[in-house]
This record gives sequence, C-alpha cells and structure tokens, in this order.
Amino acid sequence: MNATVDKVITETINGLDAELRQISIKIHDNPELGEHEFNASHLLCNYLEGKGFRVTRGAAGMPTAFIAEYANSTKGRRMGYCSEFDALPGVGHACGHNLIAISGLACAIATKALLEHGLIEGSVVLYGTPAEESTSGKITFVQKGEVQSRVDVAMMLHPGPANGVFVKMLALDALKVEFFGKASHAGMKPWDGINALDAFMQGWNNVSMLRQQTLTTNRVHGIITDGGKSANVIPDYAAGRFYCRAVTRAQLREFKEKVENCFKAAAGATQCQLKLTWAPYGAIDDVFQNSELGYSYIDYMKQEGAQFFPRSVEETVVSGSTDMGNFSYVVPTLHPGFEIGTTAANHTVEFTKAARTPEAHQYTLRAARSLSRTAASVFLDDSFYERVRAEFLQGKPQ
Repeated sequence: MNATVDKVITETINGLDAELRQISIKIHDNPELGEHEFNASHLLCNYLEGKGFRVTRGAAGMPTAFIAEYANSTKGRRMGYCSEFDALPGVGHACGHNLIAISGLACAIATKALLEHGLIEGSVVLYGTPAEESTSGKITFVQKGEVQSRVDVAMMLHPGPANGVFVKMLALDALKVEFFGKASHAGMKPWDGINALDAFMQGWNNVSMLRQQTLTTNRVHGIITDGGKSANVIPDYAAGRFYCRAVTRAQLREFKEKVENCFKAAAGATQCQLKLTWAPYGAIDDVFQNSELGYSYIDYMKQEGAQFFPRSVEETVVSGSTDMGNFSYVVPTLHPGFEIGTTAANHTVEFTKAARTPEAHQYTLRAARSLSRTAASVFLDDSFYERVRAEFLQGKPQ
C-alpha cells in the first residue's frame, strides 16, 4: 500500500471518530423498522451532504433509501459501499446496523478523500439500503439498475462475534401460505365444515418430514399468523409465513418447489383452496464473495492485529442471509463480517447491547480502514482489479 494513500485513509477515518460515534448512538437509541427508517436516513443524508457528497434521497423509489456520490473524473474506477440502518422488532439493533451505517460513511468519506487529493481517479457511491431485515432494499436497487450502472465493485461490512469472509450466506425467499375452507359449528355439524387449520397443519407436518429428505444446508422455518378465531367454529381460513433458504440460488429454486408441494398435497387431502405467495420484492441471492477482494481485506485486517479462522474452517459455517447477495451477482462484491468484542450471537438482546459499546465502535473503524485500503487497491493496482473482475466473470461454482 502506497504510504501516502494509507496515511490519508488512516487520518481521515480516525478524524471522523467522534462524529461517527455520535451518529451510531443516535441510530442505535432510536431503532426504526425497515421502510420506516426516516430519522436515520435523514441523519445520514444530512451528514453526507455536509461532507460534500451529492445525495439523492428516496432513491430507486424507496422513501428511506439514498445514493450519495462523489467523483473527480468520468474515467477511472467506480467504488460502491453500503450503509444499512434498519432495526429488528422487539430487540432493536440486534444486528448492529448502526455500526454498518457508520462503516459505510467511513469508507465512502475515506475514498472521497483519496479522490480529492488526486491519489486515485474515478468515483465513489454510498448506497443507503433500507429494510435489509424485511423487504430487502438492495434487491430494488439491483432491479432498478442502480448498481450495475453506477459501480464496478461493491463492498460493505457486517458486525458479528468473529471476523470472517468465507462463511456461507444463504439464498432466501419468503412464502405466505393461505388455506381457504368452509366454516361450520364445531359441535353441532363439524362434518359440514372444511377445516383450513387442519390443512395448514398437514402442510406443516409435510414440511417437517421434508427436512429429512433434503440437503442439510437447506433451511425452512415458519409461523402461524392466523389459526382461526374461535374453538367452537371450524376455521375457514388459516395462514402462515415461511422462510426457505439454500446455499445457492439454484438449490433454492429446487427446494421451493418441494416446499410448495407439501402444501399442495395438504390442500388436496382436505379439499381446501390454497394460495401461495412468494415475496413480491424477489428472492435474496446467496453471497458470491469475491476471494481476491476478501484476501486483500484479510491482509489489511491482520496488519491491524485482527485474527481469522482458516478459509477451510469458515466455509463449514452456514450462516444467515443478506440482500447483499443480489449485489454480488451483478458486480464483484465483498461482504466480510468483523468482530465487535462479544461472543453474543446476532439477533439477540445481548448483541444489541454490544453494538453500542465504545469497543464495538473502535472495531468498526478498524474494519473500515481495512476495507478502504482494499478499495484503494482496486483503483491503484490494475493487475489486482483484473483478477477481481476475472473471478466475477467466471461465475460462482455451483
């Protein structure tokens, strides 16, 4: 790494310490659910405008989304980062999206500083991506062409209990299941009814038995959202929601068909009508992690004292899902996890508390410095960028 480039990145991000800490705390202490992150979006947009970015609010037709841009040339490479800022129901920022928000700010501002100093040529884009935990705003960015038309590479950071790059992130689709039957008096004439809840439970049991006959890396889990209104009435309507996950989007397509058949069989057996509705915003893709970017990030993190498990160990871990996977199928992408000084798992109250600590903040800045150095390598090292691009064009092994 060029000493001057490294110095600009380090001094820029370290100089943002207090400002980013304040933003992180404001977002953490005022959690907002997906598509309703109005305060967080407003806070981030105002800050970026104050730092000299051109900000488009309500980007891609999403009220809380934004795109912040800065360029010193129409030539050169185009680097994209992401900030997330939505919370989870009941547990707030249990996935540390307050830290993801400020890590995106740090990386974008550091890259902008390199552009301003004339050390690199091109542009930087920060995507404000709403509703990662629910309706997956990054999917809309991809569907609207806002990613592939604006950036050559996309990267972001995600907090967790450990550092990692090559953990498997699963493809996911969400399913709404509805059974329609016929109501009847449950004590007087149950034979006149068609029990929608019985149909739903048959489908549920079919799904449970499917688990034995599918890949161990596949996931299906759900809840009942409507099981009837009175124990004395045969339910004429029952509904639930399910998530289906698989290691690749190709495996997910196959798995979804099998899950659908579980409910179709139950409908046929009970004479109920069935309605299956997959997520209207589209499926979340698995993350096609670019290993060239990943190894570069690991090297820079290790220079700052971070520790990683070997890739062979990381790849045995099957984790959650993220809509960053959809970015990864249109541009070379990196989505590493970074430790924040806790053993607590994401999506727990304990992780919510950890995401607010000064220790977590400093770990975030360390990861942001490392990711910014990887970004600088994309701009400065033609051979490195060609390897990044070649791996992407070759496609993900299935």
